[in-house]
Amino acid sequence: MTRYDGRADREMRPVKITRGFIKYAEGSVLIEVGDTKVVCTASIEDRVPQFLKGQDKGWVTAEYGMLPRATGERNPREATKGRSGRTYEIQRLVGRALRSVVNLESLSERTIWIDCDVIQADGGTRTCAITGAFVALVDAVNSAFPHGKSGNHRPFPVTDFIAATSAGIVDSKVVLDLAYEEDSRASVDMNVVMTGDGRFVEVQGTAEGNPFTKTQLDAMLQVAGDGIAYLIDVQKEVLGGLAGKVGR
Repeated sequence: MTRYDGRADREMRPVKITRGFIKYAEGSVLIEVGDTKVVCTASIEDRVPQFLKGQDKGWVTAEYGMLPRATGERNPREATKGRSGRTYEIQRLVGRALRSVVNLESLSERTIWIDCDVIQADGGTRTCAITGAFVALVDAVNSAFPHGKSGNHRPFPVTDFIAATSAGIVDSKVVLDLAYEEDSRASVDMNVVMTGDGRFVEVQGTAEGNPFTKTQLDAMLQVAGDGIAYLIDVQKEVLGGLAGKVGR
């Protein structure tokens, strides 16, 4: 059975990742998943937060924001009204996700800043941000480790691929990659973050109405895993030969 936009239940929206989208950043992409579009940049600073000074290890942190007309109605800029709890939650999620596949000791005393700016939102902005930010991260790390290792022979810091997508229950069916029209009326909405070797980094699932069963949970995790495997294939294709450095 097809969905409102013609997709099958376990079919993702079209995915496109454009590298080098921002001229000045060490790594940058525009990621498009259906009508959701997010600009992700990765910037490297030769310093670390105070709590890491002198430990000879690095850090990865993230910020997330949404343009005022990324949605159907204008929202005030958060620089004016202050960041919402949702924004803090998402940027912490992005940072945690990327740190899970980075060897911080290999970074030495460097910080990688990930900035995710939603320019158009149609559901799945946080999962889209994680998937796109990973590609920007690899490009940025490659600029610091162009030969795969640093001068003191530390390995390439990115240890595995990572991507994220959503799954849920809409009209009593388990579906993959919810657009806003589905997300807004889903009885269950779940965000899943996984590594390239199939390990879970984060699972965020909420029943909006009736509780869901273990069987439904397993089905959602399965379709999300299939979607993430597809997204990682897209990441690898976009990165080309650079993909071979990950995990080496």
